[in-house]
Amino acid sequence: MLEFIKKEIKKAVGTEVDFNVSASEKEDFGHYSTNAAFKLAPVLKKSPMAVAKEIELNVKGQKSNVFSKVEAVAPGFINFWLKPEILQKELKEILKKKNKYGNLRSTTYGLRAQKINLEFVSANPTGPLTMANGRSGFYGDVLANVLENAGHKVTREYYINDTGNQIKLLGESILAVAGKIPWKEEYYQGDYIKKLKDKSAKQATTILLKSIKASLKSAGIKHDVWFSEEKNLHKKGELKKTLQFLEKKGLVEKKDGALWLGDGVLIKSDGNPTYFLADLAYHYDKFLKRKFNLAIDIWGADHHGYAQRMKKGIEALGVKPERLKILITQLVRLVSGGKEVKMSKRKGEFITLDELLKEVGAPSSAKATAGKDAARFFFLMHSLDTHMDFDLDLAKERSQKNPVYYAQYAYVRVLNILKRANLRLTTYDLRLLKSDSEVKLMLELVKLPDVLAQTAEDYQVHRLTRYATELAKAFHNFYEKERVIGFGDKNLEQSRLALVSATKIILENLFDILGISKLKKM
Repeated sequence: MLEFIKKEIKKAVGTEVDFNVSASEKEDFGHYSTNAAFKLAPVLKKSPMAVAKEIELNVKGQKSNVFSKVEAVAPGFINFWLKPEILQKELKEILKKKNKYGNLRSTTYGLRAQKINLEFVSANPTGPLTMANGRSGFYGDVLANVLENAGHKVTREYYINDTGNQIKLLGESILAVAGKIPWKEEYYQGDYIKKLKDKSAKQATTILLKSIKASLKSAGIKHDVWFSEEKNLHKKGELKKTLQFLEKKGLVEKKDGALWLGDGVLIKSDGNPTYFLADLAYHYDKFLKRKFNLAIDIWGADHHGYAQRMKKGIEALGVKPERLKILITQLVRLVSGGKEVKMSKRKGEFITLDELLKEVGAPSSAKATAGKDAARFFFLMHSLDTHMDFDLDLAKERSQKNPVYYAQYAYVRVLNILKRANLRLTTYDLRLLKSDSEVKLMLELVKLPDVLAQTAEDYQVHRLTRYATELAKAFHNFYEKERVIGFGDKNLEQSRLALVSATKIILENLFDILGISKLKKM
């Protein structure tokens, strides 16, 4: 719809200039709004408001079959209201395409299909997955769905840091718990360490990795590739090959007994490789061996300062830095009863992902599904680069105050209407759908392709949960204001049933992308 509206506006603008069109959050600002006047003002040497007024007059002069109202407002925005006929026409497309509506592979959004490596979670196998790991897990899982929907070939990858200092520390922690070596403050703590007291570091890593995989499966988070640092890089000599590659290019410098690439150490003065070299070898494998067009890495907040070094590092490998997208996950606070629940993985004071899913799911009879859905939705409601509070009490609540319950309840209401109607759609006249609540619902329904296209371009996955909430709100409003069946007007009944059927299609398509359960009753 955004591209369609943009084309209509370009006819009135008459000059090739790039501008944005966006859906308005408030109806007072139109159904859609554009900043075209601001973009044109410097070119035409006029004020944005003067240009906006000219565009308004040009659109009205075209006697458009698209817009029912056009209005220029200070300081230069232009608001547009669509004619109901445009929405009714798109509604027919939804009913025709069904589960293919919103699939961007067959559209003209200009998205070039790419081979993408999406690496996410990648928590060290030194303990169970924590609640915080769920944030990158759910985010990566849904982003992969969005990118695949846009036609990209996506490999979902987990990088296993199964060698190095953290594994050495794990082994020593186990020995210390068993009383075989003195205890140190930096050692890992918790009951899970006590359960590993008879295991070697390697055995413990295997056990913990198996636990991580089980937790991700319970959360509905999928990975295609589990890439072992030890097996795929160290044992195959990939670090040495990467170092030699950089040395041949004359990019490695020796200082203070260590080998450097720019401001990053590759080989320490004691001869041991650094994480930086291992990460370069890993990305050498991604870009030069497996030939991904794009790599998206989702990292924790503690890696924020490392991102620029990695971009310079892959540039040294001969890879354009824009081919590496690094998304930083900010911190999560668990809040219950208005207070923060303190967590520390090393001290053993943490909530595991499994515990969170179980806690959020209670006391529902389908608690596994309820916990997974609520946790997923709550984590996805916030932009990845912002700190967030996970409200445990709200996530457990079974009422419309809970955002995921609110969205799923809209779907249940849709099913109940269609079940009670107990008839198949035959002939319907969508021109009868003109009430405010019907128009608002249609406006939300037709946004799905735009929402998915925007998310495939900027990776702002929280846009999808916000859309789910707005769509549910529009449907609940329609449900409360309009009778759908049994009110005497068979023609209007058929038309409203068509609208409800379209709502079912969009909710199902959206829930599939989000990984949210399509409940039949609540």
